[in-house]
This record gives sequence, structure tokens and C-alpha cells, in this order.
Amino acid sequence: MNERKSNPSAATTPNELTITRILNAPRALVYKVFTEIEHALKWGGPRDYPMAHLEGELRVGGKWRGCLRAKDGGEEMWQGGVYREIMPNERLVYTFAWDEESGNSPLETLITLTFSDTDDGKTKMTFHQAPFASAESRDGHREGWNSAFDRLDDYLKTDPVTGSKQK
Repeated sequence: MNERKSNPSAATTPNELTITRILNAPRALVYKVFTEIEHALKWGGPRDYPMAHLEGELRVGGKWRGCLRAKDGGEEMWQGGVYREIMPNERLVYTFAWDEESGNSPLETLITLTFSDTDDGKTKMTFHQAPFASAESRDGHREGWNSAFDRLDDYLKTDPVTGSKQK
């Protein structure tokens, strides 16, 4: 079972977001489905805006770019960034910014993901993103990321290699 936890300070700090999840999968698998494009495309993005495109080079200094597309096939939201730190199965740090049609990017945030083992063989994933320009922006990201992490939890209930349900 997936456990949702949010850092209590995230609700009162308008420029930071922290989400902690306990995922019922080994840490190496959770890291794999985060960092391998073929897996990330199957769970990435909120339920109403699943990841339609993802590309990137997983290396420090490597760039990534993705597109969330509305389920009705309409609106697209492009985003991208640069990998800053990669510690396989432990930590992933990268920048995040929305691409605007004008070619300008609004405020760039930094995302830090940490992965650790729990005593019962699950993975504790802590997600942190900052800074946000407003509490409204932070709250929108909280909603989107929690929806994506719900999809991640669902995906981990399948065998990510074959797509069949786990027993």
C-alpha cells in the first residue's frame, strides 16, 4: 500500500514543496522506473496530463525535456531542465522549468529526490522542489506530483518488464 505524507512545513512555506511516499518496491526498481525513459513514460505526469514525450541524457550536465498532454489530446505543457547530481539508487537532482510559447522560461526550480530502504523492504522516496514564486504555484505542483506519484504506485504494482500484475 502506498502511504502519502507531506512535510508539515511545506504547507506553510510558500516557496518549497516536500512529498514523502513509501512505495511497495525495492529501491533499485523505484530508481529504475524514475530514470529509464521507457518506464517514466508509463507513469509520468498527472492522471489528466500524462507524459506524452520524454527525452534526455541521464548524466551530470545532461539535459532532459518532456511534454505533458491533456487526456483529451488538447493542451500540451512542455518542461525541461538539467541533471545536477546522480547517485544511482540513492539521489537524483535536476532543474525544472516550464517552457513558455514565447520561448521564455519562468522561474527554474530544483528537484531533489532521495531513495532509501525501509525495514520492511519498501522504498522511502522523498521529493523536494523549490523555490516557487507563490503558494499557488507550489500547491499546483503538489497536486500534479501527487497524481503522478499515485500513477507511479499503480505502475509498480505491475511487473514493469512484462506489464503483468504483481501477485
